[in-house]
This record gives sequence, C-alpha cells and structure tokens, in this order.
Amino acid sequence: MSQLLESEESTPLLKGDLGSYGAPETALQYRSRWRSIRVMYFTMFLSSVGFTIVITSIWPFLQKVDKSASASFLGWVVAAYSLGQMVASPLFGLWSNHRPRREPLVCSILINVAANILYAYVSLPPSHNKYYMLMARTLVGFGAGNVAVVRSYVAGATSLSERTGAMANMSACQALGFILGPALQAGLSFIGETGVCLKVLDLKLNMYTAPALLAACFGVINILLVLIVLREHYVDDRGGHMNTINYTSEERVGVAPSTEGKIDPVAVVTSNILFFIVLFIFAIFETISTPLSMDMFAWTRKQAVLYNGIILACIGFESILVFLVVKFISLKVGDRPVLLGGLAIILCGFFVLLPWGNQYPKIQWSDLQNSSTHGLQTPTSSSNSSQESTGCPAEQTWCQFTPAIQLGQYITSNFLIGVGYPACNVMSYTLYSKILGPKPQGVYMGWLTASGSGARTLGPVFVSQVYTLLGPRWAFSLICGVVLAALILLSATYRRLIAFSVRHGHVQQ
Repeated sequence: MSQLLESEESTPLLKGDLGSYGAPETALQYRSRWRSIRVMYFTMFLSSVGFTIVITSIWPFLQKVDKSASASFLGWVVAAYSLGQMVASPLFGLWSNHRPRREPLVCSILINVAANILYAYVSLPPSHNKYYMLMARTLVGFGAGNVAVVRSYVAGATSLSERTGAMANMSACQALGFILGPALQAGLSFIGETGVCLKVLDLKLNMYTAPALLAACFGVINILLVLIVLREHYVDDRGGHMNTINYTSEERVGVAPSTEGKIDPVAVVTSNILFFIVLFIFAIFETISTPLSMDMFAWTRKQAVLYNGIILACIGFESILVFLVVKFISLKVGDRPVLLGGLAIILCGFFVLLPWGNQYPKIQWSDLQNSSTHGLQTPTSSSNSSQESTGCPAEQTWCQFTPAIQLGQYITSNFLIGVGYPACNVMSYTLYSKILGPKPQGVYMGWLTASGSGARTLGPVFVSQVYTLLGPRWAFSLICGVVLAALILLSATYRRLIAFSVRHGHVQQ
C-alpha cells in the first residue's frame, strides 16, 4: 500500500509532461502548491478585513479618545492605511525577490498584529491619542503591503491557464473580506461603548477595540498557516515545475528557457496606469455615494448610512459573482476583451449618473430663513430647527440650477459599476502578471499595489473638491473623461498587452 502511495505521489501530472520547460509536476507537488495558494487567498482576505473591520467605527472612536480630533483629521486617519500600504508594497516586493517569501509575509503580518493591538490601546495615553490612532492605522496599512508578495506568489505558482482563475478567486476572497469586515464590526457592537475593563492587561474591551483585537487574532492564525503550510513553488507558463531560487547567489538555479527575454516596459507602465484608474474610479464611487444620496434624495444621515450600506453589501455579493463568472468568460474570449468590456460598462455606469431633466433637488433653506427673521422665531420654527435638515446644502450653489439625479439612475449606476469594477480589477493585475512572465515579480507587484493605494488616496480628495465646488455634472463628466482616456490607452496598447511567453514565442496565444 505504501509503495502504491509513493508511486502515486511521484507520478507526473499530464499538464507538466508535454513540452514544458520545467520538470513534470508530481501529484504531491501539485497538492502542496495549491495548499500554499489557498494560504495566499486567506492572507488576501485578512488584508481587506483589516481595512474594513474598524472603518465604520473610526470616527466615533476618534471622538471618544481625543476631543480635539476634527473631521479633516479623520480624513488623514482613513487615508493612513493606503499611504502605509503604498510605501510598504515595493519594499516587501523587493524583499520577496531575494529571500523566501515566508520572511516578508511573517514580518508584515507581525506588524499588522502589533498595529491592531496598538489601536486597541490608543485610549490609554494621557494625551495625543489621535496621533497614536494615526500611527496604528498607518502600520496596519504598512503590514497590508504584503498584498504585493501575495500577488507575486500566486503569479509565480500558476501556469497561464490557471492564473486567471486563481486571480479571480483571490479577488473574490478580497471582496468577501470587504463585506465581512463591517459585518464583524456590527456583530461585536453588542459589547457597547463601555464594555469591560481587563485590569490585568490594562485594556478596555468595547465595541471599538474588540474588532481590532479580533483582527490581531486572525493575524496570529495567518502566521501559523504561513509557517506550517506555505512552501515555495514556481511553475512555468505551461505548468512545468521549475527549480527554486538560490537565495545566497540571488540567482535562479537552472533557469528555464522561457524566462529569457526582456519585459515590455510599455505594457508594464500601461498596466499600472490602468490599475490606478480602475481603483481611482472605485474610490471616487465609494466616497461620493453618501453625500450624493443625501443631497439628491433628501435622506437623513441615518437613512444614508443604512441604505448605502445595503447597496454596498449587494455590490459586494455582485462582485463575488462577477469574479467567479469572469474566469470562465476569459477562457472563451481572453483577458483583454474582458478588461475592455469592463471599462465600457463603468463608463456607462457614470454616464447614467449625469443629471438631466427639469426636477431639482430639495435645498436646505431653513438655516437661511431663520437668519432672515431678525432673531424672531416662532415655536414651530424652533421645533423644526431641532430636526435634522435634509436636502442639498444651500452653500453648494450648483444645487439651485443642477437637475436632481433620480433614484432609478443611482441604482442603475450602482449595478453597472458593480459589474464593471470587479471585472477590470481582476483582469488588470492578471494581465500584468502574465506580461511580467515567470521572472521574480515582487518589486513589479509592489509598484502595482502602490499605484492602487495612491489611487485610493487621491480619489476621495479629487471627488470631494470637484463635487462640492462644481456639482455632479462636472464631477461625473470628468470621471467619464478619465474612463474614456483609459479605453483609448487600452485600445492603443492592445497588441502589446500579451503574456511574456507569447511575446517571446515560447507559448502559442
């Protein structure tokens, strides 16, 4: 029996047998490789959970621990995650090129665990608590720079035929993390603001600190999985198992012929620009949804949070379905047509949001009316002033001459963007990994992740300024122009966005 098992483990899989430049892959190597890839899925899932698990409670927690914190400082706290990730991604990517990828992964997750513990203790110092929170969120983002290592690992451990499916699964795990993060925060809200005080640890366990500590526990589990399960695996574009890297000499032992040739720099730069635009657009969409709905539909703050939360949750589940479907579509038509189609759908989504018609949004005139009564207030006006004013703020002068966006437009736009964004997201970095080929991708993936983090940082700033000053017509027209520019760029470089092995004739397209 044992002899049968040994022979089965050493039996080459068919996909590694014929014409691959690496050695044929055994069944044991195949199982070990996919166990390691699933650990990367879990790491990507936890990276997105770490971002969203406290995102809905940051503002009230910040106000609780430091009364001097303003709404503008909140913007820095939220942006700190992306800034930390943007700095760390190329560094961890470079590290993974020259050392076993287990090292940067364990180090980054340890930083993440420590940062979440720091977040749980930000109320402890006697002063400057808001800066401790800023530091904690920056370090959480810095630890999330391991996304570059995760992507480079999956790219190097999959063949061309496997890669789109693996990247789609990884994106689905990332989307699931974005959905479950706020859900975990909501589930822990029963602890309350006061919670319990653990005097032994000098820790206040409440609805604000419990999610961060849960994220730290997830990180410990992730470290154990990386240490116990993860193994170094490299396969060529045809699925043959390649030799590992000699980290002492920093050279690949027995380099396969398929790694010979130069990476196309135009394709690399184009892919980074497209990825930046895709994430820039979605960051804008996330940022504008709440103020837009409050201005156009006269929703209260509570209604806007509730309804947009439901809509974003639906988009999250829609994205998971798109991730699962897109890998089958790409097998039929290819990666580039899916990316092109996704951008076209996003363009339609923002075009639908352009205001038209002769109906105008409700305007918050109450404050102006009260100020023009020369200090005279009736009991009715006094009672009304205690209620939350709804509608488009009067200080936004465009409210007076810009038609209102209808609820049907808003829902349709959400649906279209919920289809186009995930398709573009997974296809952009799947194409990128194929363009880079079997060479070490850590640094390149680091730059891709950094460009995405930069987009998430700049997008909210851009849309908040344009929307507040000029209104939705200008904001969405400019976004449509950006998407159209991305479509033109993709069309112009379409023939160059091909896999490394295809470009150098090692594999037929």
